[in-house]
Amino acid sequence: MGSFSMWHWLIVLVIVLLLFGRGKIPELMGDVAKGIKSFKKGITDDDSADQQQQPAKTVDHKADEVK
Repeated sequence: MGSFSMWHWLIVLVIVLLLFGRGKIPELMGDVAKGIKSFKKGITDDDSADQQQQPAKTVDHKADEVK
């Protein structure tokens, strides 16, 4: 499989435009962008929620005095 010619890409582009229409492609890209933004927001929310739920661990240690 070699590289495709310019005519091949032009035909593919025409078929995609016929299937989805000119207005549908920007809508799809907008939906993809919204999905990525909500995914990133969900990841940061999970990280901040994990940090808030886990309290800082402290160690109380008292050494026995030797006399």
